[in-house]
Amino acid sequence: MAHPNPKVAATLPLGNDIEAKSPPANEASADHLAWLAAKARTDQPDRFRYLLLMRFALINVIGFGLFAFALLHGLVELVVVSDRTGLSVAIAVVFLAGLGICTRKVWQTSVDLNHANEFNPLTPSRAADYVAQLRGKQGESRSIMASAMRLRLAQRITVVRHVANSLVFLGLIGTVIGFIIALSGVDPANASDIKAVAPMVSRLVEGMSTALYTTLVGAVFSIWLMTGYQLLATGTAQLIAALVELGETHARP
Repeated sequence: MAHPNPKVAATLPLGNDIEAKSPPANEASADHLAWLAAKARTDQPDRFRYLLLMRFALINVIGFGLFAFALLHGLVELVVVSDRTGLSVAIAVVFLAGLGICTRKVWQTSVDLNHANEFNPLTPSRAADYVAQLRGKQGESRSIMASAMRLRLAQRITVVRHVANSLVFLGLIGTVIGFIIALSGVDPANASDIKAVAPMVSRLVEGMSTALYTTLVGAVFSIWLMTGYQLLATGTAQLIAALVELGETHARP
């Protein structure tokens, strides 16, 4: 129906112009849907997938290669035979348990990094769960949730550091036990007796062997496991940074 005043009608905007000038109801949702569509068209696998796991595997290949070298040259047998307490074997068992735990943690972190770098909210992952929890939250709430996420991921890898530190303490315990064994065979009263000197020297050598070899085994395995832990800690820091970036990019209200 035409306006009774043609001059006023000429100044009014048309219906199409009003719709064109109206902003989207939810620009954040529109941008997110557009990103999903672009992601579906251009999704390509990252050539650096499982890079953390490959670095960890390389470290352990070198470590086991050096262990095989020591085994072939009889050094491992020398340690086992010289340590009558069996503490060196116990240290090796604890190390293998810690290495297994570290391997599992590295695998988890590597998978989480892949999902964060190739983020897809339709794929179940830690990154998708984190972004879903943050979506629509204000800045302060997002900061609190990011801090909680950092604490959880840092706590996840502390067990590896504790096992690595325990290897050093086990080596020190072996040192103390070795000195106790060495000094237990010394009798000052029989020092002038030639027949009693030989058993005392044998006991002294046995104790010193236990002290030195357990210290060496504990230190070597601790360094090996700590190297893996440092790599795991670096990967965890990268994961935290990637998750925080995703949260700020896709979860703002």
